[in-house]
Amino acid sequence: MGDTKENEAYEEELLDYEEEEEKAPDSVTAKANGESGKKGYVGIHSSGFRDFLLKPELLRAIVDSGFEHPSEVQHECIPQAILGMDVICQAKSGMGKTAVFVLSTMQQIEPIAGQVAALVLCHTRELAYQICSEFDRFSTYLPGTKAAVFYGGVSIKNHKDILKNECPQIVVGTPGRILALAREKDLSLKNVRHFILDECDKMLESLDMRRDVQEIFKMTPHDKQVMMFSATLSKEIRPICKKFMQDPMEIYVDDEAKLTLHGLVQHYIKLSELEKNRKLNDLLDALDFNQVVIFVKSVSRAAELNKLLVDCNFPSICIHSGMSQEERLTRYKSFKEGHKRILVATDLVGRGIDIERVNIVINYDMPDSADTYLHRVGRAGRFGTKGLAITFVSSASDSDVLNQVQERFEVDIKELPEQIDTSTYMPS
Repeated sequence: MGDTKENEAYEEELLDYEEEEEKAPDSVTAKANGESGKKGYVGIHSSGFRDFLLKPELLRAIVDSGFEHPSEVQHECIPQAILGMDVICQAKSGMGKTAVFVLSTMQQIEPIAGQVAALVLCHTRELAYQICSEFDRFSTYLPGTKAAVFYGGVSIKNHKDILKNECPQIVVGTPGRILALAREKDLSLKNVRHFILDECDKMLESLDMRRDVQEIFKMTPHDKQVMMFSATLSKEIRPICKKFMQDPMEIYVDDEAKLTLHGLVQHYIKLSELEKNRKLNDLLDALDFNQVVIFVKSVSRAAELNKLLVDCNFPSICIHSGMSQEERLTRYKSFKEGHKRILVATDLVGRGIDIERVNIVINYDMPDSADTYLHRVGRAGRFGTKGLAITFVSSASDSDVLNQVQERFEVDIKELPEQIDTSTYMPS
């Protein structure tokens, strides 16, 4: 067959992009196919997951998880995705993108022992772990369909043993580890029918990671479904995504302004660097919250701020890239299960991490870009619920980023008032 020729052609095309600098445009406005993004929730809520004609075992797991109605992005994507169409989807944080590829992949897989049928790649270990948990959750009544997660920082021997002795049908992982396992022939990709990138812009913008993704892609069969998802997809990265696909269905939020999150109250506080700790203490005392995530810009600041909070008797925990993988996951689980109510984190936790109880995000340090701001504040107010985002502004460059956020997403972020009505950000 001409597969190798085609694969080589793919590689040639993809490599054209290697030299280009990625630059996020000031504003991206794209029309979605079929008016997606214009519909509100009205037409959507009248239909349930049953209308997708999913396997009864999947529907049972959906009911167990407490999902009643598909979100807008699920409504747009799932019917096409379960038919095996290639999909590029950009939709704001917390709107259920993960469930789109989890459900549509599991709907299509006919499990064969010892064969990997679906491969999901993402850029951080935490996100990989979380995606695998979603597959586990929805496969409760499909005992023949197993998922496993593979990432660096864990002994590769353990991963080789799993692949040899209890090979999963669905593999989730980070590109480096997946490539290592595939190169050494421990992971066979020749039966992969579904190839998925989550937070695809992060993987394709980084040239090293993109090379890994391309090499993995070339080890999979030519005839497969490719799906890519992210909350932010610049105009520059979209053509790169399409190089991996055949005539994909494209779902973009039809307007950047829609990317901000409804139900999320956003404020800023002007103060000096030295005033941040006192102000944070006051806020944590004054605000009602289920759980709160506090973002800082460096590993050392995360550790210091967490120590300060613990010394002040706040139930705080921190996660940053300076920890071992095992430690990070233990802490992540502890926070997700509600053992601690405050998480201090670097941007490691800024994307895709889904913790239902988080209703406040505090940017102790201003993020470096409008995109990062969107991903961070998206940790609160997930799936259209209420939330509060407070950003500390302590320099001219902080003010610049805040202005970019306001212009790009057409939001008016006001200074935090003396009194804030709890009902505006606490779920009733």
